[in-house]
Amino acid sequence: MKLEKPNLSFWQIWNMSFGFLGIQFGFALQGGFMSRIFQTLGAKPDDIPLLWIAAPLTGLIVQPIIGYLSDNTWHPRFGRRKPYFLIGAILSSLALFFVPNSPSLWVAAGLLWVLDASINISMEPFRALVADKLPNKQRSYGFVMQTLIIGIGTWVASNLPWMVNKLGFSDDETTGIVPMYVKIAFAIGAMVFLISILYTIFTTKEYPPEDLEAFRNNKKETNFFKDFYTSCIEMPSTMLKLGIVQFFSWFAFFTMWSMATPALTDHVYHSPAPIASNYNLKDAKQEEIVKSLDKKYNLAADKVGSSMGMYGLSSMAFALLLTFYTSRYKINRRNIHLGSLFLGGVGFLMMFYATPSSLKYCFILIGISWGSILSMPYAMLSGSVNPAKMGMMMGLFNMFIVIPQIIAALGGINILYKLFGQETIFAMTLAGVSMLLGSISTLLITDKQAITDHE
Repeated sequence: MKLEKPNLSFWQIWNMSFGFLGIQFGFALQGGFMSRIFQTLGAKPDDIPLLWIAAPLTGLIVQPIIGYLSDNTWHPRFGRRKPYFLIGAILSSLALFFVPNSPSLWVAAGLLWVLDASINISMEPFRALVADKLPNKQRSYGFVMQTLIIGIGTWVASNLPWMVNKLGFSDDETTGIVPMYVKIAFAIGAMVFLISILYTIFTTKEYPPEDLEAFRNNKKETNFFKDFYTSCIEMPSTMLKLGIVQFFSWFAFFTMWSMATPALTDHVYHSPAPIASNYNLKDAKQEEIVKSLDKKYNLAADKVGSSMGMYGLSSMAFALLLTFYTSRYKINRRNIHLGSLFLGGVGFLMMFYATPSSLKYCFILIGISWGSILSMPYAMLSGSVNPAKMGMMMGLFNMFIVIPQIIAALGGINILYKLFGQETIFAMTLAGVSMLLGSISTLLITDKQAITDHE
C-alpha cells in the first residue's frame, strides 16, 4: 500500500531547499565571471563558447549517473540524496577557490570541468529530493521555493566581486592577472557553497523506501546501463515535449553566460577587453595603454556582472510571488511558463538598444523567465514519472538542457549570431529569438496533470 506523503511546513521546505543557495553561488560566479577570467587570460570572444563546453558535457555524463546512484542508495543515517550533496559540495568548494587563481587559460578551462561536474553531483539529487518528500499538490510550491533561494544566490553572488572591491580590494593592474577582489569573491562563494549544503544535510530527514526489502532486491537486479535503457524507453511524452521547450530556453541562457560579458562590455560600455598580442608590451607607452584599457574593461565587466545580478533579484521576486500563490491556489504551469519565456526573449532583444542605465531592465525581464525555467518544467515533469526512478528521470531530463548547450559551444552560437551581424551583441539577439521559440513550444504540452496542480 502506497503511503501518503504529509504536507510540509514552509520552514521544512525552506530547510530542504537551502542548499541550493550554495549551488547557485557556484553557478552565478561561474556564469557571471568565467568568461571574464577567460578573457583576462587571453581568450578571444569567439573562442569563449568552446571553452565553456566543459559545463554541458559534464552535465551530460554526470547527471544520469548521479541520478541512478542516488535512486539506488539508502543508508539509515545518511539517507538517499544527502551523501551526494556533501561530496559535490566539497569538490565544488575546492574548484571555486582555485579557478580564479589559474596560471593559464587551459588550466582555467580544466578547472571549469571539475567545477561543473562537482556542482552537478550536488544539484541533481536536490531536484529529486523535492519529488521524494513532497506530495504532488506541494511540488510546484517546493520547486518555486528552490527558485526563490536560487534567486537570492544569483543576486548576491553576481554582485559579490563588486561588493568586495568596495571594501578596498582594488584592481590588479598587471595585464593577464585576475583582480584580487574576484579571487576573494570566489573564495567566499566556496565557503557559502559548503555551509549551505551542510545546513540542508543537518536539518532535513529523508524518507526511507516504502518497501525496504523490495528496494534491496531491485538494487541487486538492476544496473546503470539497463536502467538507463529502460528509462529512455519509458520516457513519458510530456518529458519529450518539455525537452523541446528546454532546448530553446537553455540555448538562450548558455549564450548569455558565455557571451554576455564580451558582448555588453563592448556594445553597451564601449570597453572591450584589450588583446595583449596586438600591442608591443616592451614599449612603455603601449604597455600603459594596455593597462588603461584593461582597467576600463574590468570596470565594465563589474557593471555587467552587477546588471546580470538583476536577473537573480527578479527571479527571486517572481518566485516569492509564486511561493505565496502556490501555497494557497492551483496554477496553470504551462501558461506561466509561456508568458515568462516570452518576457525573457523580449529582454534579450532589448539589449541591442540598451544603455548603461537601462541594461538592468533587460535582465529583470530575463529573470522572470529564469524563475520559471527553474521551477515550472520540473513541476510539470514530476507527476509524470515513476517515483522509484525520480533521480534517473531527472538526470535524463537534464540531457535536454545540456545537449543545446553542447551544440551552442561547438559552433552553434558563432555560426548563428553572425546571421544577424558580426558584432558580438548579436549573440544576445540570437538568445532572444531562441527564447521566443521556447515560449511558443510550451503549447505542445497538453497533459492536464502536467499543466495544473492536482490532488
